[in-house]
Amino acid sequence: MRRLYFLSALSLLATATWAQDRVSGKHFATRSEVIAQNGMAATAQPLATQVALDILKKGGTAMDAAIAANAMLGLVEPNGCGIGGDVFAIIWDAKTQKLYGFNGSGRAPELLTMEVFKEKGLNYVPLLGPLPVSVPGCVDGWFEMHKRFGKLSMQEILQPSIDYANKGFPITEVIAWQMNGAYPEMQEIPGFRKTYMPNGKNTPRKGEVFKNPDLGRTYSLIAKDGRAAFYEGEIAQTIDRFMKENGGYLRYEDLKKHTSEWVEPVSTNYRGYDVWELPPNGQGIAVLQMLNILEGYDIKSMGFGSAEYLHVLTEAKKLAFEDRAKFYADPAFNQIPVQKLISKEYATERRKLIDPNKAAMAYPAGEIEKGNTTYLTVADKDGNMVSFIQSIYDEFGSGMVPDGLGFVLQNRGQQFNVQDPNHWNSLAKGKRPFHTIIPAFITKDGKPYISFGLMGGSVQPQGHTQIVVNLIDFGMNLQEAGDAPRMRHNGSSEPTGSKMSNGGSLNLESGFSYEVIRQLEEMGHRVEFSVGPFGGYQAIMYDPVNKVYIGASESRKDGQAAGY
Repeated sequence: MRRLYFLSALSLLATATWAQDRVSGKHFATRSEVIAQNGMAATAQPLATQVALDILKKGGTAMDAAIAANAMLGLVEPNGCGIGGDVFAIIWDAKTQKLYGFNGSGRAPELLTMEVFKEKGLNYVPLLGPLPVSVPGCVDGWFEMHKRFGKLSMQEILQPSIDYANKGFPITEVIAWQMNGAYPEMQEIPGFRKTYMPNGKNTPRKGEVFKNPDLGRTYSLIAKDGRAAFYEGEIAQTIDRFMKENGGYLRYEDLKKHTSEWVEPVSTNYRGYDVWELPPNGQGIAVLQMLNILEGYDIKSMGFGSAEYLHVLTEAKKLAFEDRAKFYADPAFNQIPVQKLISKEYATERRKLIDPNKAAMAYPAGEIEKGNTTYLTVADKDGNMVSFIQSIYDEFGSGMVPDGLGFVLQNRGQQFNVQDPNHWNSLAKGKRPFHTIIPAFITKDGKPYISFGLMGGSVQPQGHTQIVVNLIDFGMNLQEAGDAPRMRHNGSSEPTGSKMSNGGSLNLESGFSYEVIRQLEEMGHRVEFSVGPFGGYQAIMYDPVNKVYIGASESRKDGQAAGY
C-alpha cells in the first residue's frame, strides 16, 4: 500500500502540475486576490470571515472583529483552536503608527513537576490526556487586547458565535476531514465523545449541521461576567473539579493567577522590508534567522522550485532549528540572546556551515553564553491591522472536554523538556512552555505592508520564510505566494530533547519537478511526499497608493478572504 502511494506521489510530482489561474495564466494562483477599501478579514473558515466583516460593518475595530472571528473559529474549527488554548498577536495601531506584540500563553500548573514524569517513567510529555494541559491564555488575551484596541461590547462581539452554537452550522470539508482523522484517539478521553460525537459513533461529516450549546452557554457567561467568569468563576471551578476527577494537575489557583504580557516585536530587514515576529517563548525568531541566512544568497537567480534554492532553504531551516531547540524558552526563566540570534553577523557565521552541494546530517547549535492552530488577520477602515494566531496545539489538544463547557483543553505542555532540568525549556512551576504559534507582520519604510501568518506546528517558521521569499525574491502576488507549492523539513532537534543525527526528511508538495527531486536526493536529502501538513496561510496587504486592502486565503483550508 505504501509503495502504491509512493508511486502515485512520484507520478504526480513528475508532471509538475502547478495550480494555475485560468484567466491570468499565473502558475500558482488558485483564485484572484480580494480587494476592498473599508475593511478586510481572512480566516480559515468562511463563516468566521463573515462574522468578522459583520463586526467591522457595525463600527467595530479590527481587534473587535479578530476576537469575534476567533470565537467563531473555536466553534466551527474546534480541532485547531478554542478558548482552552493560547493566543498571540501583532497589532498595527493607526493612531500611534506603531506595532504592538501580545503574548497570551499560559503557564505550567504548579503541581506538575519533573518528578511526576520521572515517577511515571516518561521521558516526554504525552500528547493526550491530563499531563500536557497548561493554563489556557486565550480568554484573558481577548480582554487584554480588547481593553486596549476594542470598541464594541464583548456581548456584541460574542453574540454571533453564541447564536451559531445554539442554532447550529454546517461542517466544512477540510474541518470535517481533520475532525474525522483525530477522533479515533480521542473518543475515550473524558468529555470528548459527548461534545464532538453527538451521534455516539463519529464526529460530524461534511455538510452535517452541528450544534454546541455547551460552548454557547460558556460564551454567554464570558460575555456577561468578563474574564473573571473563566479564571475565577463557574468555568474555573468546573475545570478544577474536572481535572481533579480525571488525574489532572491544573487547578483553580493556576487559573486565578494567570496573566498575559505585552511584548516588543523583533525584526530583521530582508532586502529592504522589515519582517516582524514575536520573541520567545514562541518560535518566531527562527523566521528571522532563516531570512538572515538566505539573504547571503542570490535567491532570485536560483529560481523558484530549483534544487539549489530548496537545498539552501532546507539547510537554513536546520541551522535555525538547532538554536530553536537549545535557546527558545520562557524569557522569564532565561536570559535569551535574541538580538545575537537574529543579528546579520551571527547569520554570516552560521551560513559558513552550509555545504552548497551536500545535505548535512547534523548541525551544532550556536555557542552563545547563557545571559496545527488557526491563523486570522483583520484590517479596519481606520488603518488598524491585526495579525492573530490562536491554538490548542495538536488536533483537539489534550482531548479533554470539561463537563458542560463545550471546549477542549490545550496540550501545549507537551512541548516542555522533562528529561534535563538544566535545559532552557525544562518544566518548572509557573513556567510557559516553548510555543509554536507565531503571528507575523511586514513593514516598509516604517509603514504597514502585510499582516500574515501560517498555521501548522513546526512548519510555521518554514512557511513564513517561504512566503516572504515568494513575495520579495520571486515577485509573486499575495495569493500566489500562499498557493505556490511548499517544502517542509521534519526531524530537526527539538526543545523537548530529541536530537537530529540523520539529516531529517524533506517533504515536498506536488508541483516540484522530478528532475529537482533527483538532484536533491543526490545531494543527500531524504525526500518524502505527503498531503496536508504544509500549513494554513492568510494575509492582508495594504496598498498606500490606491488606499485599498488586498486579501489572500489558503487554498489548503476552507478559508476565505473577504472585504467591503
